Amino acid sequence: MSKYVAAVDQGTTSTRFMIFDHESRVIAIDQKEHRQIYPQPGWVEHDPDEIWQRTQEVIQGALAKAGIDAREIAAIGVTNQRETTIVWNRRTGKPYYNAIVWQDMRTAGICEDLARDGGQDRWRAKTGLPLATYFSGPKIKWILDNVPGVREDAARGEAIFGNIDTWVIWWLTGGPQGGAHVTDVSNASRTMLMNLHTLDWDDEILHALGIPRQMLPHIRPSSDPSLYGKTPVSRPLGASIPVCGDLGDQQAALVGQTCFSPGEAKNTYGTGCFMLLNTGTQAVPSKSGLLTTLAYRMGNEPAVYALEGSIAITGALVQWLRDNLGLIQKSAEVEDLARTVEDNGGIYFVPAFSGLFAPYWNLKARGLVIGITRFVNKGHIARAVLEATAYQTREVLDAMNKDSGVALTALKVDGGMVYDELLMQFQGDILGVPVIRPTVAETTSLGAAYAAGLGVGFWDNLQGLRQYWKEDKRWLPQMEAAKREELYRGWLKAVQRAIDWLD
Repeated sequence: MSKYVAAVDQGTTSTRFMIFDHESRVIAIDQKEHRQIYPQPGWVEHDPDEIWQRTQEVIQGALAKAGIDAREIAAIGVTNQRETTIVWNRRTGKPYYNAIVWQDMRTAGICEDLARDGGQDRWRAKTGLPLATYFSGPKIKWILDNVPGVREDAARGEAIFGNIDTWVIWWLTGGPQGGAHVTDVSNASRTMLMNLHTLDWDDEILHALGIPRQMLPHIRPSSDPSLYGKTPVSRPLGASIPVCGDLGDQQAALVGQTCFSPGEAKNTYGTGCFMLLNTGTQAVPSKSGLLTTLAYRMGNEPAVYALEGSIAITGALVQWLRDNLGLIQKSAEVEDLARTVEDNGGIYFVPAFSGLFAPYWNLKARGLVIGITRFVNKGHIARAVLEATAYQTREVLDAMNKDSGVALTALKVDGGMVYDELLMQFQGDILGVPVIRPTVAETTSLGAAYAAGLGVGFWDNLQGLRQYWKEDKRWLPQMEAAKREELYRGWLKAVQRAIDWLD
């Protein structure tokens, strides 16, 4: 009997492969970063071939660390940075262009043109999404319109599209030699091309964007007992392993946090920050600037929906402090630098590098630091960087409470930044609710592993997975309510200064 399940977790800055046992314990992990490519201001790209190369390397690295035979792995799941868009040739496997990353702003003009007929919420009733550069559909249109030969190859059925999950699964299951061209409902719901209610590509939207349907992958369940495919006996695993789990990274974290009941929520702190609230089998329209999205669909069970608050820049702001300003050498040093001061010195940092996502969806906003005096030093800047993540989360939580009508009493958190104790305490203080970190903080990988394991019967059902969730640490609010609201009012004033900076 197979002893393990595994997951490819392809994120915005790195790729990891994690192996878990039946009790959800981590057996091995390997992780490697890939390049961030900035061709011009507002553009962000990745090299798809580099991502696939890193994927193969971390699979082999984790297997070597675990010292296990790949045949002991029952199934593989995939989780991924969502919305990042690749178009490649079905016969050769070669991308026509670099992957256009979810943070990329080049499609602002396309979105503005589309909004002239029906406004920013033109397709929100169908897709749950506003017109924004964030999503895949406008990125596909940009490639079709700007990269020579792609539209002609798409008409012939040779040029195909996928977000990162589709790209990785296609290669894992054989690539040009019969690779599965699939996605799951959670990733499809982030393209702005899928109808939330039919769970199929929407012909009206495809026509408006000029995207041929034959470019698009087949939409499958997030956990699929019929399998997407199997790995070839050759590299990278050296064994034929079922690939049958697929979830966008934030939905994977929701599953990994075992938020299976309506009203349960989690917040993931990564490159960006993403809060999801399970709303059950009903798609709940947002009136407060949130997204209505697919959470998951397990096998033939009904699809489960979620409300999502998407924040573009959180961990990426720490990287910016490291790479662009050189104030720290390693991302983990930001906490020590922030602890050299008692507070933010009166400054706020609004990281609207890609405009503002939830709850504003203002593409003309830009980043700012405000409140600077001669008193301010680099410690205050580091503290304001961390606090920006907590303030943005507060805005999303307030919106979520309005839309759901349910005031959250605690917040489950995961992702790389949850090991920053200063940030987590401030997060609890500014929210006024406990913040809870699980034993396995990399819940995106765990959620994808759960989806794959359920597909092959490694685990029996979703509810049975709850027994494996364990609390690691809890931060209780310590700040007085009056101070909390004073600080938050200052943040909201700063955000208003950043909005509509561009003409």
